[in-house]
Amino acid sequence: MLHSMTIEPEQQIGVGTPDAFQRLWTPHRMAYIQGENKPTGPEAGDGCPFCAIPEMSDEDGLVIARGRHVYAVLNLYPYNGGHLMVVPYRHVADYTELDHAETAELADLTKRAMVALRTASGAHGFNIGMNQGAAAGAGIAAHLHQHIVPRWGGDTNFMPVVGHTKILPQLLADTRKMLADAWPS
Repeated sequence: MLHSMTIEPEQQIGVGTPDAFQRLWTPHRMAYIQGENKPTGPEAGDGCPFCAIPEMSDEDGLVIARGRHVYAVLNLYPYNGGHLMVVPYRHVADYTELDHAETAELADLTKRAMVALRTASGAHGFNIGMNQGAAAGAGIAAHLHQHIVPRWGGDTNFMPVVGHTKILPQLLADTRKMLADAWPS
């Protein structure tokens, strides 16, 4: 004979008043909120992660592809799975500071990123853009970087809207390998 059971949510001691809500903890986001890995000043030698990443292995730096003037790298604090950035090697803050070769390669790697994301993850669309300056929301304003954020129909569910939390179903190292394997030559 089957018995009907009611499963009670587990209550955690020390998290405030028990209110029957289950919590999704994302402590890794605190590093971003507190400014971990952010430069201490505007110069390349002030701890700019975009200047340090090219010196790392692709795996350690989460680099997907390297060009002559720019490189593609996963965002360490992504808005969506597969969120990557195209970054010039040269430490420049403003899009108008890029020379013609850097501008052309930035555009080319952006197109390749879109192809790789469609191939690897079936992205339906993209948000592509740059935040120029701290007032415009640039987390690292001193080093230009263009975001390529893959989007899927229905990817904005209740979690980011109500809970201000994004669910990422894959480790960044696995996402980097998947996109590097799908990168068009």
